[in-house]
Amino acid sequence: MLLSIITVAFRNLEGIVKTHASLAHLAQADDISFEWIVVDGGSNDGTREYLENLNGIYNLRFISEPDNGIYDAMNKGIAMAQGKFALFLNSGDIFHQDAANFVRKLKMQKDNVMITGDALLDFGDGHKIKRSAKPGWYIYHSLPASHQAIFFPGIRFEKMAL
Repeated sequence: MLLSIITVAFRNLEGIVKTHASLAHLAQADDISFEWIVVDGGSNDGTREYLENLNGIYNLRFISEPDNGIYDAMNKGIAMAQGKFALFLNSGDIFHQDAANFVRKLKMQKDNVMITGDALLDFGDGHKIKRSAKPGWYIYHSLPASHQAIFFPGIRFEKMAL
């Protein structure tokens, strides 16, 4: 099962480096397959050069071009995604060390359901807050979880636009 991890960025090289580093524990797992898709809004801070130097590590594919904002960038990432599930992990966001265990469980899930998890918000000053996912029906009101903790079914991307 392939997981698509979509990262959008604009002038945030430091964030890209941080997000890239957090993917290492997923890459070390022999039973997890993922692609990392980065959509950069045409940054001039070295982001493109950094991504080019990674030479496709973590099945990296990226584009660096001007866009019409974060949702346009997210839609570009969706168009590139090939996974059974996709997750938006934006520049500067990181995977929790236990994420690999959660990703393994995705293999058992149907490919037409949205899977949500809890998120840990780290404010960088030692202050952390756990944000628990709400029940799935909450989608009719708002997102039931932080977007970093929602695994969207890939087959639905054909019909979905942000």
